[in-house]
Amino acid sequence: MIRWTEAGRERTALWRSALGVPPPEHVVVAGDDLKAATACRLAREGTALLWRGDFHNARTLLAAMGRRCPPAAPGSGFEEYRRARSRRARTLGMLLVPYAADHVIPLRRAPDVRAACAEVFGGPSAPPAAGPLRELLGLIGAHEWRRKGVYVPALGARVHPHHGVFSPVRGEYVDLVAGTPLPADRLAFDVGTGTGVLAAVLARRGVRHVVATDLDPVAVACAEDNVARLGLRGRVEVVLADLFPPGRAPLVVCNPPWLPAEPASPLDRTVYDPGGRMLRGFLDGLAGHLEPGGEAWLILSDLAEHLGLRGRGELAAAFGRAGLRVAGRRETVPRHRRPSDPRDPLHAARAAEVTTLWRLRLAAG
Repeated sequence: MIRWTEAGRERTALWRSALGVPPPEHVVVAGDDLKAATACRLAREGTALLWRGDFHNARTLLAAMGRRCPPAAPGSGFEEYRRARSRRARTLGMLLVPYAADHVIPLRRAPDVRAACAEVFGGPSAPPAAGPLRELLGLIGAHEWRRKGVYVPALGARVHPHHGVFSPVRGEYVDLVAGTPLPADRLAFDVGTGTGVLAAVLARRGVRHVVATDLDPVAVACAEDNVARLGLRGRVEVVLADLFPPGRAPLVVCNPPWLPAEPASPLDRTVYDPGGRMLRGFLDGLAGHLEPGGEAWLILSDLAEHLGLRGRGELAAAFGRAGLRVAGRRETVPRHRRPSDPRDPLHAARAAEVTTLWRLRLAAG
């Protein structure tokens, strides 16, 4: 719950946060006359602002507050980059909007967000609440991604990401899987499937049965949705599992989160792998799930090495400890804009980044 005083009365509302942000302790009512400088000062002091004015004015205020939250300077390093992002998120997360029953925003010129909210919070029936405007805008954007989909050239079709599931907008890792010769076409495991895009690519390439796993129920539902949309039911089986399904396969594929760091929010779990848990679990589990003579495909960026989060020899050492040998590799470079933007705080690391598909086999096989 959050609590505040309005018109001389104590009021309360349920707290709503898709990212699991705790409710603010101090809340005041704000309206169209609030200036960005004042809003930032209050937010940095820990006071949340419950908006009662025009919805579009709230969006304008949030943008103005964002301009007062500078990013880390170029070359300042990964830790300062994350601290600056965290400070910005805390400040902007203090501008709140009210929700009436059934996900209706009771503000002037507010959009209809019922479908976007129901996808994340459930519905259509929902009690009144309050939550960060910034998160609501994220839900609206995620709903549009889910509705329109992301075109994947390797599939010749669109994949529809759900909120909190990594979107395949960086197509280079998909193209690596689409272009590497298959060691077998009978069975493949796709470990940590996310949207199901790699499982779909393998099935479209002729693998007769793909078992796709994920630990996140939201990702499992997302992958099942995409499998159905692509007409691949019966070819791709999606299961809830921590890493591997039962049994062995001649091809096991994994594209784990690339950075071994602690996530700051549920959305960060698509990018950050705390302590490299998923990477280590995948490599160490291959001996029990890869058929003799089969191949494991590990798709991994070396961005963590350029950021100093993983040593240059650590990956090769992990292969050796897991009883694996490198049978081959294919590489590509990022095609997004950040590597060419010198204003990006991580520009040097991004400019040097290479994504590799490692073809791994059991050393004894």
